[in-house]
Amino acid sequence: MLLSGSNLSKQIKRELKEKVRVELEENLSKSPGLGIILVGDKADSKIYVNMKKRACKFVGIENFDVHMSVDVTEDEVLAQVDAFNENPDIHGILIQLPLPPHLNEQRILNRVRLDKDVDGFHLENVGKLAVNSKEGGVLVPCTPAGIMELLARNGVDVSGKNVVVIGRSKIVGIPISLLMLHANATVTVCHSRTQDYRQYTRNADIVVVAVGRAKMIKADDLKDGAVVVDVGINRVNSDNEKGYVIVGDVDFDDVKDKVSAITPVPGGVGPMTIAMLLKHTVDAWDPSK
Repeated sequence: MLLSGSNLSKQIKRELKEKVRVELEENLSKSPGLGIILVGDKADSKIYVNMKKRACKFVGIENFDVHMSVDVTEDEVLAQVDAFNENPDIHGILIQLPLPPHLNEQRILNRVRLDKDVDGFHLENVGKLAVNSKEGGVLVPCTPAGIMELLARNGVDVSGKNVVVIGRSKIVGIPISLLMLHANATVTVCHSRTQDYRQYTRNADIVVVAVGRAKMIKADDLKDGAVVVDVGINRVNSDNEKGYVIVGDVDFDDVKDKVSAITPVPGGVGPMTIAMLLKHTVDAWDPSK
């Protein structure tokens, strides 16, 4: 089974568009708003921001975006976050990562008001996720949330399953391991210091790979019928007109006949990340809550 994030994300966006339409008709509320702060001119970041802005427009989310120069001071970025925090038309705030190295990333993320932290990176939201607290609501990082949604809507039950997560980043590895644990999976986290990760992946029912190494996982690393979630996005040289192709951390062609379900790259986890950003923004705005 191909776990298509592209198809599911389109469905979720249609659902959100209808929800916004109905709420605006019945409650005469203002539209949901998303504030995006982009620092610098990194090409990939600009592409991601433009994709998010187009998705916002489709759903009916008003976009408030600010593009700041790469040499902006930390105080200037914090002041912009404060302005978004105080703006009642903005219900979610996104700081496009990565930030330039002279800026304290976590300090800036922690400045975002908790109820507007639609990326789920504020340390208090991270702490709530760690202990599975629902008090006052908790916003979960978008990529792990998208993975859980993709699995659930495709009938993949993680409860009681042996799950291996490869990678321990704060954006994917750690939060997805916590979400899996809270969903009653038995979770093992492998990383750069793990000795022979294959001894774990070969016994795993579900493998989530997020390490940024092209085609690292082969068929021999997996057991028959495993479910594979490939979060990797890697450019490798190609003789096509672009000069490169995008591949995941899993060798798709090598494993596809051995696994029971797998996410493609591209078109798997990536579109779900944006879909969850939109969902979190609509949920933060939702006047019916």
